[in-house]
Amino acid sequence: DRTDEYRWESQERIGRHPAMQFIGAGHTTLNLDGVVYPEFRGGLGQVAQMRAIASLGAPLFLVSGGGRIYGQFVILSVTERQTVFRPDGAPRKQEFALELKSYGADGGF
Repeated sequence: DRTDEYRWESQERIGRHPAMQFIGAGHTTLNLDGVVYPEFRGGLGQVAQMRAIASLGAPLFLVSGGGRIYGQFVILSVTERQTVFRPDGAPRKQEFALELKSYGADGGF
């Protein structure tokens, strides 16, 4: 899911209704959902790695699988749900959701 913000400010006017003034684009917010099957590829640590990267507190470049650079984003949240388990209690299926917001760096991206 993608949400783009467009910022408008109300400007008061004497004897008339306020006018709206466009002050520029706001943040882009992305919500990415996915599923990890640890037994298939990558192991159990994949969602933990997402949390570790988020905890660094640094913006990261978002790049598509085709190489398109979308700019810098920060990870606001990592949500996880485990639904199918092996007999030893380890998950066979981990669903996750990432919430990303554009960083808004000056210049460039």
